[in-house]
Amino acid sequence: MAHTHHHDHDCEHGHCHEHHHECSCAHEHHHEHHHEHHHEGSLRQKLIHIGLTVVLLRDHDCEHGHCHEHHHECGCAHEHHHEHHHEGSLRQKLVLIGLTVVLLLIAVWIEHYCALPTWQLLLVYLVPYLLIGHDTLREAAEGLAHGDAFNEHFLMSVATIGALAIGFLPGAETEFPEAVFVMLFFQVGELFEGYAEGKSRDSIAHLMDIRPDVAHVEPSGGGPASDVKPDDVPVGSVIVVKPGEKVPLDGVVIEGVSSLNTVALTGESVPRDVAIGDEVVSGCVNLSGVVRVRTTKNYGESTVSKIISLVEHASENKSKSETFIARFARVYTPVVVFVAIAVAFLPPLLSGSFAASFPTWLYRALLFLVVSCPCALVISVPLTFFGGIGGASRRGILIKGASYMDVLAKVGTVVFDKTGTLTVGQFAVTAVHPGSHCHDGSANDEESLARQDEANRRLLHLAAHVEHFSTHPIGAALRDAFPDEATDGCVVTDVEEIAGQGIRATVAGDAVCVGNTKMMDAVGAQWHDCSHVGTIIHVAINGAYAGHIVINDQLKADSAEAIEQLRAAGVTRTVMLTGDRQEVADNVARKLAVDEWHAGLLPTQKVEHVERLLSEKDEDKKLAFVGDGINDAPVLARADVGIAMGGLGSDAAIEAADVVLMDDHPTKLALAIAIARRTIGIARQNVVFAIGVKVAVLVLATFGLATMWMAVFADVGVTVLAVFNAMRALAPQAPEGGVQLKTEN
Repeated sequence: MAHTHHHDHDCEHGHCHEHHHECSCAHEHHHEHHHEHHHEGSLRQKLIHIGLTVVLLRDHDCEHGHCHEHHHECGCAHEHHHEHHHEGSLRQKLVLIGLTVVLLLIAVWIEHYCALPTWQLLLVYLVPYLLIGHDTLREAAEGLAHGDAFNEHFLMSVATIGALAIGFLPGAETEFPEAVFVMLFFQVGELFEGYAEGKSRDSIAHLMDIRPDVAHVEPSGGGPASDVKPDDVPVGSVIVVKPGEKVPLDGVVIEGVSSLNTVALTGESVPRDVAIGDEVVSGCVNLSGVVRVRTTKNYGESTVSKIISLVEHASENKSKSETFIARFARVYTPVVVFVAIAVAFLPPLLSGSFAASFPTWLYRALLFLVVSCPCALVISVPLTFFGGIGGASRRGILIKGASYMDVLAKVGTVVFDKTGTLTVGQFAVTAVHPGSHCHDGSANDEESLARQDEANRRLLHLAAHVEHFSTHPIGAALRDAFPDEATDGCVVTDVEEIAGQGIRATVAGDAVCVGNTKMMDAVGAQWHDCSHVGTIIHVAINGAYAGHIVINDQLKADSAEAIEQLRAAGVTRTVMLTGDRQEVADNVARKLAVDEWHAGLLPTQKVEHVERLLSEKDEDKKLAFVGDGINDAPVLARADVGIAMGGLGSDAAIEAADVVLMDDHPTKLALAIAIARRTIGIARQNVVFAIGVKVAVLVLATFGLATMWMAVFADVGVTVLAVFNAMRALAPQAPEGGVQLKTEN
């Protein structure tokens, strides 16, 4: 009952209810967390400076065998340098391919019209072969030198050198053009891979573009602002942000008004207005006025730095599918090499005429090698996941690694925190009841409505003025409900805060008390309870009861839709866990129609509930926990996948969760699941297609029914098609709801 509730809880500001106690705990936790991460932030900042962006690029490229030294370059300009290097290398490769095609045509013309001996023809074909294949040959040699012989470069080198040599075998035809074509198509495949990789990096660059270049810092002694790198700006500095510039550091506006474009952080297209006292976060673009901001965090702790760090490390967590492909390639390649050797030597040895049959079987063995190259798998599967992560980031969904794609695709149970996840997480006035009775729009004529509106307005007016100096969220809610409070000229004097009760003040000559039932009892006001769910703020004027105001957290506009979308996406169980009061939880749960809910929980009790739910779910299904990423850190860690409603205010969310929904919309959860399923589907298609074609051509090659051209298609053609298919993961075509995206098998 509300009566008992008001008596049981004493708070510093007099507005006593369990939710506020929970908030104060969150504040303490956040305070500790902030200090805890201060050193981590500075460490991360230093690591970024020494090239941590390399991790993502190196891991991805090394799978394809391109572990060049330029990936290990350091410095602040790494991102910019890589972008130019990437564009330049694609252009260079395109020129190389064009030149090789011309030289190959000339070589074919010479072979056709000039009766040259075989060794001279070899010299002619070696020009385009070495031009296009020198990188592959070098990679193969480096692999041998480092003990990593069994990669696709080694396969391509052995197969093409064999094709060049096959013409010198007795009775065999020359295969010089085919050798050049294999190398040429291998480079074409890598060109497409590079293009797709560039597109994927471009999609993630929507987030990378939020990195601010410079901060205009005002000296403490006055004078003009100087340009300083964001990394070097200490906390508490005053920075000037001009129209069109990115906000370089998190802070609070101390002068000026403006609108901020937050699309890079949240995907929201509507600008956010800011004025004095409002918090601003790094990465937003200032649209209109000049604002002066006092920084509250250094660069390593700022929102933009955490987001960039997250995206840069997004591919470090290998998914099970990716690990399978890498493991598969490591086993598959040596097996294929040894089988090819067996195909080349065993049948001739068993035939009784080794010299006569060896050229035929050597040719088949070489075909076998060319076909068996697993580059379609080792290129397309990582690229699909990388594309899926990039495509999701464009929709405001940051997925920390490909492993979480796997888990998201199998989610069957979703557990929600309430405050800040399904609800806005901010107090607002939900009902005003002047007088001694609860009533909501009971008046049925215009005159009565007008009187009721006036009474509501007077009650809000008094409460807002009394709470003018309060820093408590309830005071802010009352002032928000009566925006004229600061400008109507009403005189407020003798403001006195009574611990555990409320605030007393004189407003326009009247003694007004705003607080809980203890305060009403103290002044002798005959208060009454309210049937509404929420925090009840009672008001007395000159000792007489004047009414009460109901303050409560509000549901997010799309929470109910999010639950519906999850059901449509195949989620069979939705659960809400909250530390709030039972009646508040009941109210929210019934409005949203969740399957199960539990209230009054401590963080450890939430973990216990999640462990129970984990034990009850089907083996092939996964459990996701969705929270604000601060108080819910233990549960986020315990769930199969932790999803944070990151927003702009949750400092720990980006680091605590596996997936971050940057704009705080619960409907993005269904979209994240849909994108994950689609990405897994595309990866699966590539695996089935690549292995299916290879097995078919390998069988044909073993029995001498496959040509070199068929082998080239099975190798490079399948790779190009798989890469094209993987590129679809970059831009999932789906409405905001996301449930229309289907799993593709």
